[in-house]
Amino acid sequence: METAEKLRKIIIALGMLAVILLGVLIAIWVKNNKIVNQLKIEKADLTEQMIALRTDYDSLQVSSTLLTDSLAVEREKVDQMIERLKKTEATNRAQIKKYENELGTMRSIMKHYIVQIDSLNNLNNSLRQETANAKKEAETSRKKYDELRNTTDNLEKQVTKGSVLKARGITLVGINGSGSETDRSSRVVKLRTDLSLVENALAKTGYRRIYIRVKGPDGILMTGSDQKMFTSGGEQMVCSASREVDYQGSEVDMSIYFSGDGTFTKGTYSVDVYGADGKLGSADLILR
Repeated sequence: METAEKLRKIIIALGMLAVILLGVLIAIWVKNNKIVNQLKIEKADLTEQMIALRTDYDSLQVSSTLLTDSLAVEREKVDQMIERLKKTEATNRAQIKKYENELGTMRSIMKHYIVQIDSLNNLNNSLRQETANAKKEAETSRKKYDELRNTTDNLEKQVTKGSVLKARGITLVGINGSGSETDRSSRVVKLRTDLSLVENALAKTGYRRIYIRVKGPDGILMTGSDQKMFTSGGEQMVCSASREVDYQGSEVDMSIYFSGDGTFTKGTYSVDVYGADGKLGSADLILR
């Protein structure tokens, strides 16, 4: 009986010790959990501060290419630091502290840029004012010249516009092996573009080359084996075919043929006609 009583007391003592130990462990866990939560809050706050700094960089408006490039570098640094911070555990206090220090440094750098931008903007405002004054003075002396120049330019434009080569009656037809017109794709061996160069006494006379650009149902430019470049209205393009005619100011009827590889499928074909001065017109053809 005495041994049983001792054993009971030992069990009770061990139970009380376990309860005490459990309480201590719970207290430690609660404390650690609070610390971790606090560190997470600090990390989130630091992340928000970095994002706010990135937004501040985006709001800076500068006209200097050098400053623009420098700001782009700083924005990239902030972006990289934000990404690194997101991947860093909140419990890594040393690394979080390092990011806090880097954030402070970046804020100082940003303040330095703001001073430069303000100084540059003030200088630009001063230069703009000086430029505006100079323009105002020059405008008075240039006004009469501009009036005379405008009159001359208008006359020149009228003559130039009137001298531009024009076309009418543009059509696109399919031609079979016997030279007859057809709209059956299986019989077409080439396409013919018909048009008339309009009479124009002001247009330059002599040999004029006319170009066509044919596009298939897929909208892709069709060309032969020998792709040729041409210039129209100052723009370089590839043509499907071309033909030169002797234009003497009177109306000229002409046709330009395009055979490509001799294979034409069903669908809508289009042709754009160009001269040296620009586009003369367009036409469509549906092959069935």
